[in-house]
This record gives sequence, structure tokens and C-alpha cells, in this order.
Amino acid sequence: MAQLVLTVVGDDRPGIVQSLAHTVAAYGGNWQRSELAELAGAFAGIVLVEVADDAVDALTTALADLPALRVSVHLTTHAPDPAGSRLTFTVLGNDRPGIVNDVTRALSVRGLTIDAFTSSVFDAPMAGGTLFEASIAAHAASAAVADDATAALEQLAGEIQVDLTFDAS
Repeated sequence: MAQLVLTVVGDDRPGIVQSLAHTVAAYGGNWQRSELAELAGAFAGIVLVEVADDAVDALTTALADLPALRVSVHLTTHAPDPAGSRLTFTVLGNDRPGIVNDVTRALSVRGLTIDAFTSSVFDAPMAGGTLFEASIAAHAASAAVADDATAALEQLAGEIQVDLTFDAS
């Protein structure tokens, strides 16, 4: 069996997920995991699909022909769960350009990889501004590396004036 990571984007409309799901199912594909969202009137997402090796080309062609939806297909190999230490945390603060860059740089220079990153910006009526919030899950090669990243993130939080909350795990 082959694993395909699909990235999808198009103008949001009723039935867009069903159209994608129908095409995957028509070629014997099994929808494994997904993250889908409407963003500013666009529909975007990623989907992990498992399909028989001999159906990969036909499914890829069918996905390319879906109306009003651009689908990119990445054939991947199933990698084992990474060893090491997991780090999950939330960042919350006044919105400003560069927060994501600062936080992800603190992780990447220490060799952490991001497993999940979810963010949003929302009005803070009581504070009279806009807040940025991100939930991040990353993994490090070892507990020592995760501890180093935690210390760096705590220092960064003070510098860029955001609240940082680590999840116990």
C-alpha cells in the first residue's frame, strides 16, 4: 500500500470535501487523517490517504481533474514515530508581525521538528487590540534538547512579550 499526502486548496463551496472523499473512495483509497479548514473564503487542507500501489497513478490523475480544487500529491514512505522527547505549548500575546518566525526559529536552531502548528488571530475587546494564539507540538532528539528549547522559548516569551504555557506530557 502507498501513502499519499494530499494538499488541497480551492474556493470554499458546499460539497468540496465530499467531492474529494468520493474520488479517493472510487480508487479504493482509505482516508487516514486530515486537517481541513476554511480560511478567508478559501478551502485548504492536507489529507493522508492510503491506496493500493497499482492505483496511485489513476488516483493522482483523477484528483488533478477535480473541478475548482487544486490537489498536489506527495508519495511518502511510512516513517516510524520519531524517538526522543515531545514538547507541546501555547503562545498567546498581542498580535504583531514576526511572532511565528521568532518561535519557529527558536525550535529549528535547536533541531526540533514541528508535528502540529495551529494559530489564529482574534479581537480582544477588553484589551482594545488583536491577540495572536498558537498551539504547537514539536519533538526533540532527546529530553536535554527539549529542555534547552524550553529555556530558550521562556526567554523569548519575555523578549517578545507573549505568554507561554507548556502542556504536561
